[in-house]
Amino acid sequence: MNAEDLPYRRNVGAALFNRDGLVFLGRRRRRRGGMELVAGFEWQMPQGGVDEGETPLEAARRELFEETNVSSASLLAEAPDWLSYDLPPEALSGRWKGRYRGQTQKWFAFRFEGADSEINIERPGGGAFKPEFDAWRWAPLETLPALIIPFKRAVYEAVVAAFQELARPA
Repeated sequence: MNAEDLPYRRNVGAALFNRDGLVFLGRRRRRRGGMELVAGFEWQMPQGGVDEGETPLEAARRELFEETNVSSASLLAEAPDWLSYDLPPEALSGRWKGRYRGQTQKWFAFRFEGADSEINIERPGGGAFKPEFDAWRWAPLETLPALIIPFKRAVYEAVVAAFQELARPA
């Protein structure tokens, strides 16, 4: 089967803005058996799959909690379109064992209303989940496309365009 014949995996992303208009970025952890990280492009926003029976917004809130421990966040906006990317050929047989060609993502913007101490990437979700990130920081939204792995860059450019008006102090 050709990659073009495979479906996209449904996924969500969460752009978490602090009071200064900066967005949360996590540095992906290296994992055994996963796709190799590319130096300089390990940073991303929280994202993950949509579970059966879950709405995209519910999935975004869940993923945000599972990856950052953040629950003090209010919805600001939803990107108007689903955004898709294809995995590079060398990654197709990895994590999803050739079942998907890539992901189609629905992105949501949230305002972080807690203190930075609420963010806990070492024990996300109160310690119920494996950490996705080994470091985190706040960054200007417009810097994200240069920090993301190249095959996801067009999606991040679209997210920046969709949420650029939110990237200002609250």
